[in-house]
Amino acid sequence: MLSNKNIILGVTGSIAAYKAAEIASQLTQAGAEVNVIMTKEAIEFISPFTFWAITDRPVVTKMFDLASESSIEHISLAKAADIVVIAPATANIIAKLAAGIADDMLCCTVLATKAPVLIAPAMENNMYNNPATQDNLSKLKARNFMIIAPATGRLASGKEGPGRLADISDIIGSIRQVLERGGDLAGKHILVTAGGTQEPIDPVRYISNRSSGKMGYALAEAARDRGAKVTLVTAPTPLPEPAGVDVVKVNTAQEMRQAVENVTPRVDALVMAAAVADYRPIKAAKDKIKKGEARLTLELECTPDILGSVKGNFIKVGFAAESSNLVENAKQKLKQKGLDLIVANDITASDSGFGADSNRVTIIGREGKVDSLPLMPKREVADKILDRVAKLLPKPKSRRPNKL
Repeated sequence: MLSNKNIILGVTGSIAAYKAAEIASQLTQAGAEVNVIMTKEAIEFISPFTFWAITDRPVVTKMFDLASESSIEHISLAKAADIVVIAPATANIIAKLAAGIADDMLCCTVLATKAPVLIAPAMENNMYNNPATQDNLSKLKARNFMIIAPATGRLASGKEGPGRLADISDIIGSIRQVLERGGDLAGKHILVTAGGTQEPIDPVRYISNRSSGKMGYALAEAARDRGAKVTLVTAPTPLPEPAGVDVVKVNTAQEMRQAVENVTPRVDALVMAAAVADYRPIKAAKDKIKKGEARLTLELECTPDILGSVKGNFIKVGFAAESSNLVENAKQKLKQKGLDLIVANDITASDSGFGADSNRVTIIGREGKVDSLPLMPKREVADKILDRVAKLLPKPKSRRPNKL
């Protein structure tokens, strides 16, 4: 989705400037053309040659560098940019942009561009919390600058608090979200579920499964990158929350059912990638069950059938993790639950499925079409699934021209 996008990365004089090298690396690897502009203070923290080596592009550091004999650098960069990202952004650069001061190449470029501008502040927590800084950020937000809130943690000063540069995954995710606002899912609301639910036995133990949540999270990120508004209902997982996605955390199947029912009246598609536990203890113990007898008997009951019971005018996509008769079992589940699509995978395969970063799936449509995909990263699998979802969604009605 970032392929051939022209991204300006502004780097300012923060201790977090070294993290900008990883941002530049990830954007470049994703196929973007990254032009780095460094303030003179940033050069004190990291060499321009680092960015040149990463992006294979010259780095702009001076006010009057020339791109050619007839084109001033900040004007040519500003016109070509699809997005301008300032990460890290110091209190000083934020103040200058809020005041419209253009005394360095980065500020000149920002003021000259019509592209969206994304700012990721990084500074000492007292500087970030200072009313002057907050007022400057408010001014920039009012001018449609997008601000990625800093993370909270240990700062270079040794203090704890807000001011750390946001996680790189959040910054990259926000860039993708901005650049794909006009994607094929723009204006659509996609609900994705992920992870394996946990059904309590006692305050310590629970019944669950081996789901990592990776497939659901990949779907949420892919839908976001195609312009959709995304809600992710997720069971517990160590995965970081995707940037630009509304995340609802649940534990049990009943909680997931309630969360799904709360959101489905407003969605265009439900993609049920979560591995919902099939059974739960009829009654969970209030206290931890002590090890005593050689055997422990648990009485179980079925958990709610979320996908089969949820109703509404939206596309329904289910998943089938099977160990035998893959296509036959998946087709039966598709029919029983009234699905538009089902994604089946063989859980006996060692190179895909639970916990893996790749997957080999078969997509089956309500009309009977069967697509068996080769092994590929889960993010690519997510896009293949969403390709089918996009085709099923109703196209926006074209507006008739006004009569003269």
